[in-house]
Amino acid sequence: MTLTDKVDLPMPQIPRTGSFDSTLALLREGYDFISNRCARYGSNAFETRLMLRRVTCVTGEEAARMFYEPGRFTRRGAIPQPTLRLLQDVGSVATLDGEKHRHRKAMFLSLMTPTSVRQIGEIFINEWQRRLPQWEAKERIVLFQEIQPILCSAVARWAGTPLRGKELEARTREFAAMIDGAGSAGPRQWRGAWLRRRTERWGRRVIDEIRSGARAVPDESPAAVIARHRDLSGHPLSTSDAAVELINLLRPTFAVDRFIVFAALALVEHPDARAFVTGGENERLEAFAQEVRRYYPFFPVVGGRALEPFGWRGRGFRKGDWVLLDLYGTNHDERIWEDPNSFRPKRFLEWDNNPYSFIPQGGGDVRSNHRCPGEPITVEIIKRAIDMLANRLDYDLPPQDLSVSRSRMPAVPKSRLVITNVRPRN
Repeated sequence: MTLTDKVDLPMPQIPRTGSFDSTLALLREGYDFISNRCARYGSNAFETRLMLRRVTCVTGEEAARMFYEPGRFTRRGAIPQPTLRLLQDVGSVATLDGEKHRHRKAMFLSLMTPTSVRQIGEIFINEWQRRLPQWEAKERIVLFQEIQPILCSAVARWAGTPLRGKELEARTREFAAMIDGAGSAGPRQWRGAWLRRRTERWGRRVIDEIRSGARAVPDESPAAVIARHRDLSGHPLSTSDAAVELINLLRPTFAVDRFIVFAALALVEHPDARAFVTGGENERLEAFAQEVRRYYPFFPVVGGRALEPFGWRGRGFRKGDWVLLDLYGTNHDERIWEDPNSFRPKRFLEWDNNPYSFIPQGGGDVRSNHRCPGEPITVEIIKRAIDMLANRLDYDLPPQDLSVSRSRMPAVPKSRLVITNVRPRN
């Protein structure tokens, strides 16, 4: 059986969990849910039920290659509706398949030129430096909270939709709630959904104003590109779909707040690693950023529903079968990574760019499947933040609880990382 076999086979036995439904176990164990069971069963796949739906959970490089075979899976029906509404929404690139998906994805990829990526990094640092006097005047800085408006302002400026004052406060609060609610059930999720409706109203107004000429934006700005984008039939996106895609450009960049806090945590927890980036050499900053993305928990899993029958390692999957790929577990797979539970940025100085072994935001070819198109921006911003925290600022770290619970999705240090006595380095 090869990765490209697509025959309708009877489903052979694979390990199954003993419980009728594992939803509560997933919420309890979080990022470790799949890897715990794969280790228990000695398998890279097992079957269970989540939310009363049968699902096959898989982990590892081979599983990633299977999962990211072009045209094999759709995201439609693979993500719980509340999570989809918070993170992507109906009408977004993530809900498209085939040529429609590739066409929409190409629009996003056109925004990720080296010049554009460098530009958002420069805007981000400019926004941070502009706020430094306020940080110096404060008794304590909760990094997780204080970096959020900086990111929000930076990505909005870069996109051509600058935010100020109350509007910046509102979008910051809304994006934070969307991300925080996506990995939970209950009040956090409800709050995120309620606030997202406000963001969508703002997004529709922005698109309408760009199209009518009431809002002047540079022709090459991301917001203008989205507003004038046309589908395969030559029709402009609906106002709602264009607003969704604008939000899907802004919100994921805002989500880098967690990676920045984890980078700061790595500088604290791993002194040798801190010495690795002293001096700000670009290659080392990038290696450190990639190790932050590998080592710390971000997205736990990604889901897909089979578009047609296929076989993998002697197992048959039918059209519509639900599969979850373990992102966090694959990034900590000892079959792939030497000493995976150690923070070692040097490993990325010699990394072979394998898109199936390193999958913090998905894997495979970004042009042909559902891999996140914004990873260059993510890496650029993390690099800039590492350089700022390691080489351009001095600060103290008071006693606090820096533990990271892997049962909380999305994860963040318990204290949100508090620093004091912040001052520019002379």
